[in-house]
Amino acid sequence: MKVAIIGGGIIGLSSAYYLRLQGHEVSVFDQSDGSDNCSYGNAGYICPSHFIPLATPGIVKQGLKWMWNSRSPFYVEPRLDWDLIRWGWKFMRSATPKHVANAAAPLRDIALISQQAYADWHRSGLDFLYQHKGMLEIVQTEAGERHAKETVQQAIDLGLTDTAWLTADQLASYEPGVRMQARGAILFACDAHCYPNRLMQSMLERLRTMGVQFHWNEGVIDGQIEHQRIRSIRTNAGSYSFDQVVLAAGSWSGKLAKAFGLSIPVMPGRGYSITTSESPLQLNYPAILVEGRVALTPLNDSTMRFGGTMEITGHQTPPRMERVQGILDAVKRFYPDFQMELPKPEQVWYGYRPCSTDGLPYIGRTRQLKNLVVATGHAMLGLSLGAGTGKLVGQLIDEQTPDMDLRPFDPDRAR
Repeated sequence: MKVAIIGGGIIGLSSAYYLRLQGHEVSVFDQSDGSDNCSYGNAGYICPSHFIPLATPGIVKQGLKWMWNSRSPFYVEPRLDWDLIRWGWKFMRSATPKHVANAAAPLRDIALISQQAYADWHRSGLDFLYQHKGMLEIVQTEAGERHAKETVQQAIDLGLTDTAWLTADQLASYEPGVRMQARGAILFACDAHCYPNRLMQSMLERLRTMGVQFHWNEGVIDGQIEHQRIRSIRTNAGSYSFDQVVLAAGSWSGKLAKAFGLSIPVMPGRGYSITTSESPLQLNYPAILVEGRVALTPLNDSTMRFGGTMEITGHQTPPRMERVQGILDAVKRFYPDFQMELPKPEQVWYGYRPCSTDGLPYIGRTRQLKNLVVATGHAMLGLSLGAGTGKLVGQLIDEQTPDMDLRPFDPDRAR
């Protein structure tokens, strides 16, 4: 079959990989040149530990407190936007303890499928500095410690039995080269990480050798639909006919879904990162600073990445450097000896994560269009779940039984 993939991020590339292995003719379309999308600037985590969805009662309550703080880790830009209002209403309705509990097993399952796929890629010779050494979630407050210990038990109950609480002294033994202000940390030995830039570059090279066709700087506008099937897609360069279509356009997926007559609510959640080979802070393990909502990743022996914030905003809103300063301030609170000047704007990466209304991705077919598979809405877990999502997309296209129950990710659930 001829398959069109709309989106050249890690979800799109992973889907292209598995579909090409299955013998399909694959073409990838992207409105950019594919060199700097959201799959490049993230923290590189491949993390079964992230089984708590973005939509939680705590984030809604904290988000309201942070609403007017431009340096806060979670920020919603106030604006009159009906799509944002509808998305926000559904998000708040989803943010319940029951939803958090129901989301844990599906997020664990797809993360484990994805991690196994990445490990297979690594063994096959794909060069992306894959390391399975674990991750630390570091806390500073009494409330943070209490919540962390509850999370440890939840992880163990989910079968992630190599999860443990570390006291401050135990934590110091994992990072003896730095001074920390912390009460302790969760050690998620189940987690891995990689260098996202190397992953994307290596994947592109492999896919080209496999015969995947790329249409860079060719954004999809809409499609011709007949009898509940997409007969062709129209781009800014022409029209193309395909047997199957995969919608994996990240934070632009909601807009494209509308062009196909669908409602798949996705809101852009902007994040920022700084990558430096001259970091004043060197770590052995990737770390999340819980109260600061900041992620730190040692990408190789000399390169560190500092990333964070979730800024619900439009694609056209200029970047806010005060939010980058907020990342550096948070690092300083955990590592008192840390000193780093605010970089110049051109040294800061930012990208738009695709946020669904309930914190779970949309993966599956829609009832309205029989030859469309949706694969988007992964929020901050795009890279972590990328390889697994691509594998599931391949199974859906070939009408195989998926490796997991995809009902929690049904794209039609948000209608």
